[in-house]
Amino acid sequence: MFLSTLIAETDLATDIKKSLISPCCWAGTVYDLDHNPEMEELINQFISEGKTKQEILEYYIGLYGERILAVPIAEGFNIMVWVTPILAGMIGITFLFFFLRTPNDIPSSVISAPTEVVFNDEIEKELQKMD
Repeated sequence: MFLSTLIAETDLATDIKKSLISPCCWAGTVYDLDHNPEMEELINQFISEGKTKQEILEYYIGLYGERILAVPIAEGFNIMVWVTPILAGMIGITFLFFFLRTPNDIPSSVISAPTEVVFNDEIEKELQKMD
């Protein structure tokens, strides 16, 4: 029982550390950088007190704002962070489909050469005069 509780607490701590950007340099998560032992100890203390992930995240949002979150909340303008890549991908695939598509009907006038030149007789007379 104790071992499973300990594993669950470390999994929760790891999950929270991956969800928060390290405020020391704002360059990576608390889990990745491992620069912030005070923050890690406070997270472990909150977990031992029985606080949930959401409560801990809200505590840090209250301190630093939403920029502390590694993944933005999908509401308001932040929805664009989630929608724009999907929309851009769909537009790109559609463009490629129409651009790379092989045309089914090739106009015959493009392939065949004209069989009759309109001023052929006059051109021949002019060429003979040049000799």
